Amino acid sequence: MKLVMAFIKPFKLDEVREALTPLGVQGLTVTEVKGFGRQKGQTEIYRGAEYQVSFLPKIKIEVVVPDELVDAVMEAVAKAARTDKIGDGKIFVLEVERALRIRTGETDTSAL
Repeated sequence: MKLVMAFIKPFKLDEVREALTPLGVQGLTVTEVKGFGRQKGQTEIYRGAEYQVSFLPKIKIEVVVPDELVDAVMEAVAKAARTDKIGDGKIFVLEVERALRIRTGETDTSAL
């Protein structure tokens, strides 16, 4: 099992969720986060005054999937989240050693 963690622009969330549903992804976790990458924030103008925004709003999506779905999930997220502009985000994949569904006691891939 793998944890696929993606950081995307907030307005792309619905498109990403719709892209994952046909793959059989049954659940995901979404968190509103702030951060910056290579763009190092941005300059905003508010009421005529210019100020620096260091952290930009992002959405963090986490989904645990069987190993055989990782490539398809990464491709679907990347395609749905892409705007071809700086700040589109990143995808990370981490190993998940164990999983347990608390209600039923199912473990590992059965718990997904």
